[in-house]
Amino acid sequence: MTASAVQVADTARYPLSEPGSPAWREIVARTRAELRETGCSVLADFIRPELHEVLRREGAEIAPEAYAKVERVNAYNIAVDTPLPEGHPGRTIMERGNAFVARDRIPPTAIIQQLYTSHEFQRFVSDCFDLPALHELADPLSGLVLNVIEPGRSHPWHFDTNEFTVSMLTQEAADGGVFEYCPNIRSERAENFDDVRAVLAGEGDHLIRRLTLRPGDLQLFRGRFALHRVSTVQGAIARHSAIFAYSERPGVIGSPERTRQLFGRVLPEHVASAAVRGDELLD
Repeated sequence: MTASAVQVADTARYPLSEPGSPAWREIVARTRAELRETGCSVLADFIRPELHEVLRREGAEIAPEAYAKVERVNAYNIAVDTPLPEGHPGRTIMERGNAFVARDRIPPTAIIQQLYTSHEFQRFVSDCFDLPALHELADPLSGLVLNVIEPGRSHPWHFDTNEFTVSMLTQEAADGGVFEYCPNIRSERAENFDDVRAVLAGEGDHLIRRLTLRPGDLQLFRGRFALHRVSTVQGAIARHSAIFAYSERPGVIGSPERTRQLFGRVLPEHVASAAVRGDELLD
């Protein structure tokens, strides 16, 4: 199936081909307000309802390509043996049991691949984030991925490497698999280790928000500044979600350590190029 953002999105609700129109401005204004307040906005039923099953099936077909390896990780996705001071939240070790299908395993005809590369979609998303432009990651593996969480597994607390995260649930778990996040728990200038440590220790429930997401919903998220996780998936159905990774700057490539964690392999691009960063945060 070949598609474009305009063909697969519910353009009656989300006029991707009409930038600056009243409907566009209304959606963008609402989304910007939610991102300012909580760092997260959900655009319900972004994909046409009649395509939800296609979206689910395409994800299910590539899910077996996911690199699955249970690993010990920390919230910053740095090596767990990194020397850190006593009490540093990076010393809290968790089990990561989710898996990722890398971009080079996702067919170019898939709905999520068509969305990711669509200029109309990118323009809409960048406007929602109040940015002049967004760029696809130069990383051939992590720019677009399918996140697969099998029953009994979870995606533990972590921060995203890129500043802005765009994602879409493609298959809902039978139970569990709830997206939980801590809005603006850190900033470009402050790590706020005390709050992060409290959440990791199970003592920061007042800092946590929980979302109910449905297949076809578009989620815009400032994941670099919000600690977040997906709780343990329960029942017999895995949770699948597409993650569209963009950056304000061109040329962003993930670090070899992070890439190896996520995909079990590293390409020459990761070795040759240090990850581009615009701040001094730990990761």
